[in-house]
Amino acid sequence: MKFSKKLIVFTLLLVVLTAACKYFFGPDINWSGFSPVIAVALFSGFIVKEKNASFLLPLLALFISDAVIQLLYTQDLFPYAGFYSGQWKNYLVLLSCTAVGIALKGRSYSSLLAGGVAAPTLFFLVSNFMAWQANIDSLYARNFGGLMTCYEAGLPFYRNSLIATLLFLPVVLVAYNYLTKEKAALKLA
Repeated sequence: MKFSKKLIVFTLLLVVLTAACKYFFGPDINWSGFSPVIAVALFSGFIVKEKNASFLLPLLALFISDAVIQLLYTQDLFPYAGFYSGQWKNYLVLLSCTAVGIALKGRSYSSLLAGGVAAPTLFFLVSNFMAWQANIDSLYARNFGGLMTCYEAGLPFYRNSLIATLLFLPVVLVAYNYLTKEKAALKLA
């Protein structure tokens, strides 16, 4: 992936899409977690040849969208802050989704599907484990049952992130191919 005007436009589109999904879906608990950010992380792992650079695109999309939400929050135009304590942990977990993309390479439809399921599942398992471990409000007992209760509480978010990833991953791939190769295709090469 070479740095070009088309790549800049593509990156801006991903940032706008991520921020728009947070704005429209985030406040509604039934839609919370419906975001393209895991699909962006997977895509970046699939397509960016320089492994260190592959982690930049999802971080950029998430950070800028969080900054937009934070700005709206400070203007009383959004119900919650874009930046919060411990958020860096979610950024690290997101990077693990990029690592899934790097490992799978996305060279076939089956690897795209596997990544589309594996990355949100990994994010769900790790982020909910971290929430249970931090347990700031003592919502969950410090035992296996409490951990399972925490995972159960996170299932709606998992469902939304899984659906969003499976929906947005092909959209991101087709958009990338259209913008960079002027050919709408659901493939990486």
